Amino acid sequence: MAIEILMPALSPTMEEGTLAKWNVKEGDTVKSGDVIAEIETDKATMEFEAVDEGIIGKIVIPEGTEGVKVNTLIAILVEEGEEVPAAGATAAPAAAKAEAAPAAVEASAPAAAAPVSAPAAAGARVFATPLARRIAAQKGLDLTAVAGSGPKGRIIKADVENATAAPKPAAPVAVAEAPKAAAPASVAAVATGPSTDTVLKMYAGTEFEEVKLDGMRKTIAARLTEAKQSVPHFYLRRDIELDELMAFRAQLNAKLGDRGVKLSVNDFIIKACALALQQVPEANAVWAGDRVLKFKKSDVAVAVAIEGGLFTPVLKNSDSKSLSALSAEMKDLAKRARDRKLAPHEYQGGSFAISNLGMFGIDNFDAIINPPHSGILAVGAGVKKAVVGKDDQIKVATVMSVTLSVDHRVIDGALGAQLLEAIKANLENPIAMLA
Repeated sequence: MAIEILMPALSPTMEEGTLAKWNVKEGDTVKSGDVIAEIETDKATMEFEAVDEGIIGKIVIPEGTEGVKVNTLIAILVEEGEEVPAAGATAAPAAAKAEAAPAAVEASAPAAAAPVSAPAAAGARVFATPLARRIAAQKGLDLTAVAGSGPKGRIIKADVENATAAPKPAAPVAVAEAPKAAAPASVAAVATGPSTDTVLKMYAGTEFEEVKLDGMRKTIAARLTEAKQSVPHFYLRRDIELDELMAFRAQLNAKLGDRGVKLSVNDFIIKACALALQQVPEANAVWAGDRVLKFKKSDVAVAVAIEGGLFTPVLKNSDSKSLSALSAEMKDLAKRARDRKLAPHEYQGGSFAISNLGMFGIDNFDAIINPPHSGILAVGAGVKKAVVGKDDQIKVATVMSVTLSVDHRVIDGALGAQLLEAIKANLENPIAMLA
């Protein structure tokens, strides 16, 4: 029996992607777990594995095709000696038809006549269509407890719609689903200023080059426009003296050199922010539409510039990790971010972010909050300045200017001030962060 291979949803927010590369061709035999394609989302290039085994009967969507909607038919898998269904050749051309096809196919799947597999054993791999997985996630169903009636026991739409299996634990679902209620609107729905036609007319007669927007740039434009319009930002600024930190960093690097560890100032900033969120726990929270979610651990995101955009990989449990562990993890995440090889769970979540432009010589700036985060610390360069010391004597110190952007729905002025004071105290007394 022919099996339709559909464009998968590789992240909770993915609506479309680019079919970057086929690793198979028509006539190739594949088995479950084989990487058959590479798919670009707005954030990363991810490998797509075959769920079933068979022969690639037809590739419907050629590699390099952009804007392929989730659940669009992209290929057809057949058994040996089986012909590709005639309908498969016409399943992809019309976008509306392609988008509707998976639901129609699954809805018409035989229910009574088809054999129904037993639920998967604990720890066993679950075979389900992308549409079935999405419906199960929305309903909070555990797919391991759902019996599949599709080909070879595959779970299809009808199975999860009629399922009475026990739901997954409520707490993780609440944390994951609540922020989605306040998710940003589509690019078209966000007010972005003058229309394309208006701008083109404005520059008629002027020489220019049009740059096509990729998925990442569209997403950045939509999310940050929505964030700036809907999140009530306010800003807090402090100067932080770095001389003690720089001396302490030099000592640590000298002792850790044999282990190949070289700590950066940014590693200390990550640790300082993570600890500050523990010291001021009321600020370790996010806005979730009609409630605030407070976290026990400090998951800190760090902006990483890549060609054409940026990532904000999240360092989980940063408060409980050593500086050397944070440094190694950050280097790994940054490298894979630049290669667009991060998995969705590595750049989603967290309550707080850091954006450091000091290495580019920027003295200070104001960063835009990345929802649902409640704050982001904009870090400038360390600059030699004349300051008045505790003994009222003027001295030269290395001073770093930082700006804390805060979501006023979650953090009020006094609470934000306490958080920034804790960050400053941690950085100016770095040895205490090791206690």
